[in-house]
Amino acid sequence: MNQGAEMFFETTDGTRLAYEDYGQGRPIVFVTSSMLNTEMWEYQIPFFVEQGFRCVSFDRRGHGRSDRPSTGYDIDTLADDLAAFLDHLDLHDVIFVAHSLGGAEVARYLGRHGEDRADRAVFVSAILPFLKQTEDNPEGAPEAALDATLAAIRTDRPKWLTRQSQAYFATQLGTEASPAMIDWKIRMCLSASPWATLQVQQTVFHTDNREYLRGLTLPTLVIHGDADFSAPAELTGRRTAALIPGTVYKEYPAAGHGLYVTHKDQLNADILDFIKS
Repeated sequence: MNQGAEMFFETTDGTRLAYEDYGQGRPIVFVTSSMLNTEMWEYQIPFFVEQGFRCVSFDRRGHGRSDRPSTGYDIDTLADDLAAFLDHLDLHDVIFVAHSLGGAEVARYLGRHGEDRADRAVFVSAILPFLKQTEDNPEGAPEAALDATLAAIRTDRPKWLTRQSQAYFATQLGTEASPAMIDWKIRMCLSASPWATLQVQQTVFHTDNREYLRGLTLPTLVIHGDADFSAPAELTGRRTAALIPGTVYKEYPAAGHGLYVTHKDQLNADILDFIKS
């Protein structure tokens, strides 16, 4: 195993995706947010490797160092990419730790491919169960919200990312990230292709995972911040926890969407406790 070096695997449609593999022991698969890549887990992967786990993560298609195809950004293909990753490494008893869009991908993966390779799942600030406002989802967001986001990205993507990133780390106590941290996050997001950025925004808005969540039987932990601007807890985290049988729900006071940075110590401790429970 060429641990720590940059490696690649191929998905079912031949797309080449970059991944990283560290440590030995029970596997934790870290699934990234939209526009971000494996570097987002800077405060989690070293911690869990030092706790005796094998930590792996890959750059989604169109993101980071992976190929930039024009297709494959629908939720089913993204979930199938995750399945191809687990197959490539032949991982079993997997612990999923997924943030934001990554949560939607893990839920869809478990629904499409089953729980045979999985042991448990942690959904962190996950965009679940269903964002879009419909007749049977009246608490969702109107389509006009997506249209405004897409228009802002098309008009000035760096400006939109700058504004979003300032809110991303914001809490009720103020922004808890340095200017350098915010700049790092913006540059990471800009490494995703403009096309992929537009496509995944649409995917996460339209994806309905409610039925898949109801069918989960593996132990799950849902963690959300009550000051999350990107995925408000009342629309996402609380509803997700209510749908998954027997889930553990933790809501962090004053935490925003980027709590894997602003609340990294608490998050790592809660995930470790859940894994050991």
